[in-house]
Amino acid sequence: MRIRRHVHQQEETGIDLAPMLDFVMNLLIFFIITAAFISESGIRVNRPTAQTATKEDQANVFIAISANGEVWIDRQHVDIRSVRANVQRLKAQHPKITVVIQADKDARAGLMVEAMDQVRLAGVKDVAIAAQPSK
Repeated sequence: MRIRRHVHQQEETGIDLAPMLDFVMNLLIFFIITAAFISESGIRVNRPTAQTATKEDQANVFIAISANGEVWIDRQHVDIRSVRANVQRLKAQHPKITVVIQADKDARAGLMVEAMDQVRLAGVKDVAIAAQPSK
């Protein structure tokens, strides 16, 4: 006579973390890619105030002009004559870019106009000048 023993295997209960980890990794990749599209100018400028100033969140490229005439794009000091080439390179990477020129309030107006002219010659039509809202 044979005796059968029934062994009850206990089912493991738990939470499968793989889908959550996949989701977190996707979010991380999204934020890394998004951060790559945001370009800072490289320096802080003392922007002039304007009553009609509005906040612009859509800018892809910031060009900063310091009080002593330095021009910065993507944290790199550039010559005013190379602004057009730099903007054309960035436009080739992102065809629908917008440019914000952040000129110090003590910077020469002629340098700001020249920078805007170089940006427009590079083929970018969306150009804005940064200002702080007056209080």
